[in-house]
Order: sequence, then structure tokens, then C-alpha cells
Amino acid sequence: MTQQTLYSTGASTLEVNKLLKNTYMLLSMTLAFSAVCAGMAMALQIGPMVSIGMSLGSLAILFVTLRKAESAAGLFWVFAFTGMQGASLGYILNHYAGMANGPELIMQALGLTSVIFVTLSGYAITTKKDFSFMRGFLIAGLVIMFVGLLVNMFLGNSMVFMALNAGIALLMTGFILYDTSRIINGGETNYIRATISLYLDFLNLFIALLHLMGIGGDD
Repeated sequence: MTQQTLYSTGASTLEVNKLLKNTYMLLSMTLAFSAVCAGMAMALQIGPMVSIGMSLGSLAILFVTLRKAESAAGLFWVFAFTGMQGASLGYILNHYAGMANGPELIMQALGLTSVIFVTLSGYAITTKKDFSFMRGFLIAGLVIMFVGLLVNMFLGNSMVFMALNAGIALLMTGFILYDTSRIINGGETNYIRATISLYLDFLNLFIALLHLMGIGGDD
């Protein structure tokens, strides 16, 4: 019985390690691909409507990706999704790049995002803590932020916009812990779905930090 338990534990550890390896490898590739697509969109100088259209289109692709996650076709769709997401950032990135310190601002936001992501993911992996208790709070917070952003589209209040992005940044730090914990503790066993979750955490954290860091320089 003891040997069987040890064998099961060892096999489980190997499976988790394999899942982590595949997830972070695919995550690195999709982030790099997104960066390339974002650069192309910046060069093409896409407008706000095209950016919105790409964002909406990526939601449809996301639905297909999740449906295909268990098949080999899922790899194609995850790159289609992340590529479209990256391209949709072209307009926002051009906006901030046009500021006096724009390129530095973008790199600072990207660097800070990377540090936060690696630190929190590393903490969750090292401690193996179960952050599933955060699920309800995170989902509720996400709904509140989404509604707030919709309302502020009509209000156009910069202070509200800053507060909402601060809230989104805080939520994404929680999601990084939560999503990494799900991989470690068996809540997620598919590396494509795991990659999508962590990709969205990283992307939304980056966008929120970029808005927060750039709003003061938008003169």
C-alpha cells in the first residue's frame, strides 16, 4: 500500500512537471508571437475600430481554441488567438509610443509585468499552496471591473479609468496565483487551456500597468 502510494505520488509529480514544462514553453512562444503581431499592427498603424474588431474576433477564436484544446488542432488555434490578441494591441501601443517617453514607458510596463508574473508564479509553484479559495472573489471582481469599464466608456472620467486599471492589475496578480495553483494542484490538466489562462493574466496585467504608467504622460 505504501509503495503504491509512493508510486502514485511520483507519477503525479511527473505529470505536473510535464504540464508545467509544456505550459510555460507554449506560453513563451505565444507571448513572442503576440509581440511580433503587435509590432506588425503598429507598423500598419491600425485604427481603434480595427483594434476593437480584432479584440471581438479573438473572443470567437478563444471559444474555438477551448473546444479544440484536447486535440492537436488546439495548437493552431491558440496561436491564432494569441496572434489576434497581440495585433489588437497595435493601436494602444502606438498611442503610448507617440509620447515623449513612449518606448521607455512600454518597456517599463512590460518589464514590471514580467517581474510580477515570474515572482507570483514562482511563489505558487514553490509553495504549492492552493489558491482555489480566491475563485469567487476574483470572478466577482472581474465582473465589477468589466461593468465599470463599460460605464466609464460613457463617463470618460480619467480618475475612474485609473482606479479601474489599478483594480484590474490587482485582480490579475490574484489570477496568476490562482491559475498557477490550479496547474500545481490538479485543477487544470491541459497545457493549452493552462497557457491561455496564464497568457490572459499576463496580457491584462501588462495593459493595466501600461495605462497606469502612461496616463500621467498623456498630455
